[in-house]
Amino acid sequence: MSTLSTAFKPDTSQPATIGLFLLGSALAAAWVGVNLAFPGLAPTGVPSVVTRLGIHAAILIGLRLGLSRTDYSASKRVIIWLSVAVPFTVWLAVVWNLALNGAFQPNPGVVRVPKLPIAIFAPVIIGLFVLLRSKAIAKLLDATPAYWLVGLQTYRIFGGIFLVNWLHGTTAGAFAWPAGVGDVLTGIMALPVAYLLATGAEKGRSAAMAWNIFGLLDFAVAITMGFLSNPGPFQIFGLDIPASLAGTYPIVLIPAFAVPTSILLHGLSIRQLRRLGDRQERVSRAS
Repeated sequence: MSTLSTAFKPDTSQPATIGLFLLGSALAAAWVGVNLAFPGLAPTGVPSVVTRLGIHAAILIGLRLGLSRTDYSASKRVIIWLSVAVPFTVWLAVVWNLALNGAFQPNPGVVRVPKLPIAIFAPVIIGLFVLLRSKAIAKLLDATPAYWLVGLQTYRIFGGIFLVNWLHGTTAGAFAWPAGVGDVLTGIMALPVAYLLATGAEKGRSAAMAWNIFGLLDFAVAITMGFLSNPGPFQIFGLDIPASLAGTYPIVLIPAFAVPTSILLHGLSIRQLRRLGDRQERVSRAS
């Protein structure tokens, strides 16, 4: 009887995941709607400041909470937290200052080393090399719930601003559609996937891995199309757009800081999920 009741036990995770998907969709629609209703809001930089600082604080608070779950001493937790928080905050401050001073603005008439690709790829290469090799970070990931790193990236719904800019005629559709839609879908799916992980559902880990891969592919497409649709020697799309916002403040904070930050979070999440899978496999073999 108990076997039959288990076999026919309803999947209670489905209504919750659907509800969280609808919640994420509503948040994304509200974000796009507000920017369409108030077109002068985004250029002021106020939404960018609020969202950027909020995400930054959430990451650092999450780091602090994760460390509190480890068996490190209080002093070592502070040292590890500062070793991540300080360079992370300095990185944001440097990028923000460069953005305000127009360092990322494209200038087709002047030959110079493009700063935006460096801002995207240098932190990713350095960050992944350091973070994925750190034993302290590995221990932190083992102590932190896997759904934290997934649910955190709900902020990707803010990428819907690219679709708003396309509607306003300031961003090429060849870039705005794949970048905007990909970001929004990643953000919308973050909550239901995080929920599956939190409930320990069998499909949770595979869903999270697929979500991470999708999020990374979104960046690969967005970076490529952004490179091909912005003023420069390789531009083949968006030639009818009189000006590009890609290198201007505040929108440039997305590719110059938010994108590499999210790539690093994806990398950490994948490592965490793989370590979780290895632990589960060892337990299964032992039993």
